[in-house]
Amino acid sequence: MPVDPHIAAMLAMLGEMGAPPMHEGTPEAGRATYLQLTQSVRAPEQVVPVASVEDRDVPGATGSLRARVYRPEGAGPFPVIAFFHGGGWVIGDLDTHDNMARNLCRGAQAVVVATDYRLAPEHPFPAAADDAVAAARWIAGHPGDLGGDGRVAVAGDSAGGNLAAIAAQQLTRDGTPLAGQLLIYPSVDARGGYPSRAENAKGYLLEQDSIDWFLGHYAGGAPDITDPRLSPLYGDLSGLPPAIILTAEFDPLRDEGEAYGKAMEAAGARADVRCYAGMIHGFFDLGGVSPAALAAIEESCARFGALIRG
Repeated sequence: MPVDPHIAAMLAMLGEMGAPPMHEGTPEAGRATYLQLTQSVRAPEQVVPVASVEDRDVPGATGSLRARVYRPEGAGPFPVIAFFHGGGWVIGDLDTHDNMARNLCRGAQAVVVATDYRLAPEHPFPAAADDAVAAARWIAGHPGDLGGDGRVAVAGDSAGGNLAAIAAQQLTRDGTPLAGQLLIYPSVDARGGYPSRAENAKGYLLEQDSIDWFLGHYAGGAPDITDPRLSPLYGDLSGLPPAIILTAEFDPLRDEGEAYGKAMEAAGARADVRCYAGMIHGFFDLGGVSPAALAAIEESCARFGALIRG
């Protein structure tokens, strides 16, 4: 099917603005633009309501990380979700993904702990992965302190989906049980080479040139791009917690997300992969633009809530 008409109109509007592509600018400029396109243009009535929001710190690999704890309405305790934001390991923060975390909190009926991590190029690979593992490990060890009931899951979008998958692998190897994974159009294979990379290389918000720019800043010096801390597709997938993997029809990362689900199943783990027709990379934050995107967000959050409750 064609691109969702509401999203197509948004893409046309962005094209008419004539802004230079992100890969032609600096990381600092990219961060400012991303914030402007997300948190800065969100009207108060578009902010998803939750019971409470608390800023705090959690331990990272080399020091404290900023985190934001979202608690849902109702009587707890609730499952806890460690959430990692996307942005190619270069841009994005707690503010750009505030509404995404709120949607997950409300829809899954879970405490969501959104955690920052060190960004590239100031902190190249494997800094982000190390921070995500350290934060997820701490969250898994302290659910009661966060209002949780002992069930802990991981989630993330794009590069955050990459970090969530890496954290799930590491914690599983450590013997730390997790209730599930929500991997939202995740980056799982730095080698690329998938048909969706060519089919959707340009014109759908995330472009191949930007993927190369992100990866160059984060892992340009990595000796092995199949290192599971960068490309979790090549890690040990046996014994992993069940995953819900979301992909989008017009996303360069579509095929590798689907490949990750198949690889999990081949290793004996459960993976529920769903490709949303007419959607693009980033649709999980486009509920205010597209009714179809909002329906996908609500459906996915509810499904994940049901999964982690068993």
